[in-house]
Amino acid sequence: MIIRLEQEKDYLEVENLTREAFWNLYRPGCFEHLVLHNLRKDSCFVPELDYVLEEDGKIIAHIVYAKGTLALDKGGQTDILLFGPLSVLPEYQGKGYGERIIKFTLDKAMQMGYPAVVITGNPAYYSRFGFESASKYGIYYGEMPRTEEAAFFMIKVLNNRGMKALKGSYSDPKCYFVEAEELEAFDKAFPPKTKEVRPGQLQ
Repeated sequence: MIIRLEQEKDYLEVENLTREAFWNLYRPGCFEHLVLHNLRKDSCFVPELDYVLEEDGKIIAHIVYAKGTLALDKGGQTDILLFGPLSVLPEYQGKGYGERIIKFTLDKAMQMGYPAVVITGNPAYYSRFGFESASKYGIYYGEMPRTEEAAFFMIKVLNNRGMKALKGSYSDPKCYFVEAEELEAFDKAFPPKTKEVRPGQLQ
């Protein structure tokens, strides 16, 4: 097993990996591969934390980091680190590869001096890596009222000394949002797949 930085020659393979990992998972089809494609061209992209995991010469997992915006309660705004999409090929899921690449890159982020990482995801999964409710630290998901519990919005503190100044409302980078027409055109470059409505998908 090798964990290494993604290279430009990997881009199409990793976008297809991401598409395979998310297809029909949260909705019919997926858009995460387009998010990844757009993210790499955006100023919020953190190339130093863009890693793939190889097994027997095949890329089977990928993680990418970006900088979201934290509108500070005291005024002004600052960047805050996030990761995602995190992708593992379906046939390799449940075997610990996602855990390995998450832990590897969180350690890298800490070494680089980032005070924390925020994510939106499943608390039951991400709590094993030390992620907690972000509201515990006075950081809130900007798309929701602060009075509503956003259990899916979590934070991993890497350095407590940098946390005092980080209180406010978080917003994802604009490149994390895609238009249906853009997605339809982009998806034509990939092998045909059937969209399905499945139980548990987001409505």
